[in-house]
Amino acid sequence: MYAIIKTGGKQVKVQKGDTIYIEKLDVEAGELYEFTEVLAIGGDKPKVGTPVIKGAKVVGKVEKQGRGKKIIVFKYRPKKNYRKKQGHRQSYTKVLIEDILV
Repeated sequence: MYAIIKTGGKQVKVQKGDTIYIEKLDVEAGELYEFTEVLAIGGDKPKVGTPVIKGAKVVGKVEKQGRGKKIIVFKYRPKKNYRKKQGHRQSYTKVLIEDILV
């Protein structure tokens, strides 16, 4: 069985036992988190929400909070002596999917 959840402005397909990296959640490591915006559930009897399935939720355990690799953002204008260099590290939350409840 799998589910499609909405979190952080993105849609993620998850199964029991999956580890996902999503946008940062305000939850401590080791705590459980419930995703209530379940858009679809697949398997033997698939269900599609309009837009979400009422009463369905996905339970996950937060394993850690972290930050991704640094990316360099470099902007410049040719012949105008304009240069701008920035670095960025995106925060993320690592979640282990424990159960899909309908």
